[in-house]
Amino acid sequence: MNDPEALLHYLDVLLKENNFTKAARELYISQPYLTQLIKRIEKRLGTQIINRDHVPFSLTEAGMIYYKYLENISYNDQQLERELAPFTQPNKEIIKVGILESLGTFLLPRLLPDFLKENPTVEIQLFENSPRTNETKLLNGEIDCYIGQTPKTISRDLTYSVKDGEQYYVVIPQSSSFFQSGKFILEPSSLDLKEVLQDPMVLSSSESAIRHQVNGLFQKFHIKPNIVLESKSIVTTTELALRGVGLTISSASILTKMRQTPINLLPIDENLIYIQFFIATPTNKELSPALQRLITCFKKLNLKSSI
Repeated sequence: MNDPEALLHYLDVLLKENNFTKAARELYISQPYLTQLIKRIEKRLGTQIINRDHVPFSLTEAGMIYYKYLENISYNDQQLERELAPFTQPNKEIIKVGILESLGTFLLPRLLPDFLKENPTVEIQLFENSPRTNETKLLNGEIDCYIGQTPKTISRDLTYSVKDGEQYYVVIPQSSSFFQSGKFILEPSSLDLKEVLQDPMVLSSSESAIRHQVNGLFQKFHIKPNIVLESKSIVTTTELALRGVGLTISSASILTKMRQTPINLLPIDENLIYIQFFIATPTNKELSPALQRLITCFKKLNLKSSI
């Protein structure tokens, strides 16, 4: 067998089941076939790849190298398929979209289903990277468009269309001294925002667009933030705040998907933090008809969320 994705799956199931018979049953293959497959790989490599003398099974050091090798081959095969798509699928219109993963979970389900239904000959390829990486890829011609937030920070060499954003809140867990029992969304005047922001905070990492605005908020109030933890994902920081790790700043679209728990939400004045979403393309570059239609669909979206 030479299919790296299939081999990765076989190894994953074998390590999960810790038994060749059970793993083979789940894989719908025979136990002798699976056993011989692993033995053939080990014979070819000249070393053992799975510690199977003890339960749970585990990869040997050589096995971890081989596993990583399979992952790299699988990734490179996918990249090659992407690059060859314009030639192997000439009837397909391909749009390479850069987006931050946490933003994509909110925005792409609103944008892509209807667009793809109306444009069956279009294929979307997603590149989920940090805002700066997406911007660089767009400027270098590696992607066709970049969907992000806070357009004021992007390069002047890009043209963008903007949609209104959404309300942001300070998430105050029950463990905070600022928590007010029996309340959910607080009146903005009920707490001093400057004092609240000096509590321990869980924040998105520095490369995120929202963090740039949050940093501006700290600077406006002349605060050195007490950051206890950072994450690339605003979803993760919100969940951590809900569990009492610290306060965070999150959006309506994220908070509406979270589990119900005793928290307070302190609205932040839109003059302090207000997120705008945008789709950007290189200035002075002719856009494909498919990309023009995608931009039109983006402009029609209603991206405002309420709690």
